[in-house]
Amino acid sequence: MATDLLTDLLIIFGLSIPVVFTFSKLKIAPLVGFLLVGILAGPFGLGLVQDLGNIEMLAEIGVILLLFTIGMEFSLRELLQLRRIVIFGGGLQLFITTLAAAFIFLILGISRETAIFLGLLVALSSTAIVLKILQEKGEIYSLHGRTSLGILIFQDVAAVMIILLIPLLAGTQGTEKSFVELILQGFGLILFTIFSARYAVPFIMFQVAKTRNSELFLLSVVAIGLAVAWLTSMVGLSLALGAFLAGLIISESEYSIQALGNLIPFRDMFMSIFFISMGMLLDLGVLREHLPLILAATLGVLILKAAANSLSTFLIGFPLHTMILVGFSLSQVGEFSLILAKVGFTSGLIITEIYQEFLDIAVISMVLTPFIMSMGYRTTSFAESLPLPSIVKTGWYRHFKEHVPQDAPENHVIVIGFGINGRNVAAAAKSSSIPYRIIEINPETVRQEKQKGEHILYGDAAQKAVLEHAGIRTAKSVVVTAGDPVSARRVIEAARRLNPEVHIIARTHFLSELDKFHIAGADEVISDEFESSIEIFTRVLHRYLVPSSEIDSLGSTLRSDHYRMLRSPDIPRKKFCDLALDFADVEIRSIRVGELSRAAGMTIGDLNVRKKYGVSILAISRNHKLISEMQAETEIHSNDILLVISPPEKLDEVKKLFEDPVR
Repeated sequence: MATDLLTDLLIIFGLSIPVVFTFSKLKIAPLVGFLLVGILAGPFGLGLVQDLGNIEMLAEIGVILLLFTIGMEFSLRELLQLRRIVIFGGGLQLFITTLAAAFIFLILGISRETAIFLGLLVALSSTAIVLKILQEKGEIYSLHGRTSLGILIFQDVAAVMIILLIPLLAGTQGTEKSFVELILQGFGLILFTIFSARYAVPFIMFQVAKTRNSELFLLSVVAIGLAVAWLTSMVGLSLALGAFLAGLIISESEYSIQALGNLIPFRDMFMSIFFISMGMLLDLGVLREHLPLILAATLGVLILKAAANSLSTFLIGFPLHTMILVGFSLSQVGEFSLILAKVGFTSGLIITEIYQEFLDIAVISMVLTPFIMSMGYRTTSFAESLPLPSIVKTGWYRHFKEHVPQDAPENHVIVIGFGINGRNVAAAAKSSSIPYRIIEINPETVRQEKQKGEHILYGDAAQKAVLEHAGIRTAKSVVVTAGDPVSARRVIEAARRLNPEVHIIARTHFLSELDKFHIAGADEVISDEFESSIEIFTRVLHRYLVPSSEIDSLGSTLRSDHYRMLRSPDIPRKKFCDLALDFADVEIRSIRVGELSRAAGMTIGDLNVRKKYGVSILAISRNHKLISEMQAETEIHSNDILLVISPPEKLDEVKKLFEDPVR
């Protein structure tokens, strides 16, 4: 069995690579390619994969992971903000679409029970596909994105209720007790979610994060997600809805972004299997036999749902562009409809022919979703140019607004690591009113600094999700202070990949990492050892009176050359370094004029020290005031401090002249 599953996975992934590669070149959404792979590989296509059981199981995992990660990107507070959309928007959408579709089916001569059931199936949309496309476009937080999400959440909950209605519609025994129990258990699940998000999960994740063990962290996140999903299935709700609730629970902790980064690769892999499995359901034989009917029915479903969705969105007060985008986004038939259709088929609500035709309609509508959503933007532009009433264009509910993630920064600096260097960079940015964000892997530091109001988040900065949450795409600079060279290189590569224009400054202890950091994408690399060396010789050169401009030029040259002069001593000295040697045969000293010195009261001209000793008086400090412009008539006073430049062999004579008393 394991060999069969491995063979099936090899076939579908092997087919996926050339198909998705071609679609990406054609600027077509990858999920369309996955659906096409499913059609080709499935039992109704080339027949390369016959046993759909294993594939369907992996596909369900993909849906669970998708909703789990979607939940982690939201929070309970944000979900409460959607309550109006979920309850009223979702309720209106389901009612209007079901009623319209059922009426059409009744006209076509289908029985009342079957018409209602088919109307409910048509009303449901694809959570997986819509949210995937919205995520790829970065529109999950837009007004139409949040409206679509709210309606989809209502549909997912309604799907559970529809399962309870199937026995009633099919004329088999159903119990009211099941419905009452479901309500009570659902209420208990809500309380459990709130308690877990506030207390249990943050405590558990804090203890796990302190271990700095990435494997333990990932296992804990997965275990929490599976546990909540299992609990929801035990009370009669769907696993997918439980996964969404689990994501919401984790989203309330500071560890959600790191958890999201860990799960995204698994989610993307399983989601590709989900779309492939949807393509496998398309019966090409039925499609060929009833092609005109299926295409007409698919077009009718898309138009009906687009209109019903738009009307529902208008009735809850949203403007024209949101109405149209939501209408087009949710116009397809959803994956839960396929699950319910199978239940209805086994219950005798629909016959084999209708079941197969419905599957084909559903899959075709899913394949067309990316194109339909793209049409929505063009339709919006056209509709807004029409002379429609203002209430249609602007909506009647005035409290809606586009949602932007809180504290979204721009032109900011991202500080990786909050040790001594990171703290100093953050302090400098704060004092200069430069916006900044901090990424730190130590959970205790994150918790302490968050309490102080710092803009800090927990996570591995090499994770795409973590960097994106810190605003890498709009950042101006990234400062990598992490000491571990392997981790630092991963961070540099990830930051450069996500934002080719960002300026990256990295720090390292190790000389061997300088060139590797630059190859990885760092613009500047600071070496602790070499910076210490530069500071030391800077002070030495100041001692030898090398001009500051020359010293600064030398430092800049060394840094721009990646410290190559220091790393390769055989490179010839720059000429301005020779200045330090030009002063090797003289000494600069300060000499205090004694109280009874014979020089006190005499002028510089009278002393004539330059001619007698070869000594020059550079400046005089008198009563803490500097006299730098001396003339021959300038008088020397007792207790003056003279700054003189003298040959070493004459220094003792000069000191006696100014320090010794008159005899």
